[in-house]
Amino acid sequence: MGSIRERRGLLFIDFRYRGVRCREYTKLSDKPANRKRLNTVLERVEAEITLGTFDYAAYFPKSDRIAQFKDHDERMVQVQSDTPTFADFSDLWFSENEIGWKYSYQITLRSSLDKHILPAFGAQPVSHITRASILAFRAGLAKIPRKDGSMGLSPARINTILVPLRLVLSEAADRFDFESPYKNIKMLKVPKTKVDPFTLDEVHRIITHVRADFRPYFTVRFFTGMRTGEIHGLKWKYIDFDRREILVRESLVAGKMTDTKTDSSARDIPMSQPVFDALREQHKRTGDMDWVFCNGEGKNLQINNVSNRVYRPILALLNLPYRRLYQSRHTAATLWLAAGENVLWVSQVLGHADPHVTFQKYAKYAPDLTRRDGSAFEALLAQKMGDQDQNNQQGEDS
Repeated sequence: MGSIRERRGLLFIDFRYRGVRCREYTKLSDKPANRKRLNTVLERVEAEITLGTFDYAAYFPKSDRIAQFKDHDERMVQVQSDTPTFADFSDLWFSENEIGWKYSYQITLRSSLDKHILPAFGAQPVSHITRASILAFRAGLAKIPRKDGSMGLSPARINTILVPLRLVLSEAADRFDFESPYKNIKMLKVPKTKVDPFTLDEVHRIITHVRADFRPYFTVRFFTGMRTGEIHGLKWKYIDFDRREILVRESLVAGKMTDTKTDSSARDIPMSQPVFDALREQHKRTGDMDWVFCNGEGKNLQINNVSNRVYRPILALLNLPYRRLYQSRHTAATLWLAAGENVLWVSQVLGHADPHVTFQKYAKYAPDLTRRDGSAFEALLAQKMGDQDQNNQQGEDS
């Protein structure tokens, strides 16, 4: 039998659970009303222990005993189960399938498993994971603070994290003949990607005022629509000055060169005159190295360094609102469409597999769908940037 006891004027519950003497302290003073209240709690605790339904964490959520009994429960479940733990089976599943995945996809899956899924489900046998525990896990992800300080991972990020959990459980269910607890759990609805491009005037200001050694880099970013990994992994062997084309064949992902994101991402991007001139200028700096854009030691640029040391400062200097550097890709797309380029041509240059994706994302920027060769954008650049340079010259003369 348990009892209600007192220490230093405060009450605590003294009882035995699984052969272990447990003392759970409260902040209640030693008064008859408080003793009566705790006796009621103790009676429920002992009744549930007898019935085998007692949940230590439900009664004492801050107790150090929770981890001790949780470890014991997990060991008992493993002994009683005829299926492997999620950690063991996910390792097997990953090793069997990684040969068919792009490196970038491997990195995404491995990160989701190691950082989020294995800490939550790794010790549990795959057949013991429940729908309720998956939903609780998903709800918990929505409460993880983001880098910007806001609360909760985005629906898109949560969906990405849950992919390997769904795939592993589906495979385990097939092999060990049980129904996947993930069945009928739908993906979270994801808001449309926010397209917040720079205007051509803003782009011109950035390129004009940015550090000279980064001027070619930002020119290529804003006027080609290339992804960060494609730009940082760009090699001189993929620059064809004769045909005025950039050949996108590889991408830098987590410090490793890999194939492009998708088959359609492998593409040839025509150089507008500003891009051609920028790459000619860059060739004077790094033409004897493998990488088009690299540091003084010939190593790849790091996106965090570029963002923190160059991009953010130039926006602050020009008093421009901050936007993710990825908006340079959206900027290229919207400038092409605003110039009157054909959506199909824009889709191909961006490396989209489906032109409908391009149209849905950028439709409001497409006033004219007749051109298809990049000439409209070329003319817009010549006019706008020529006007800006002329104005700047007049200002200097005056």
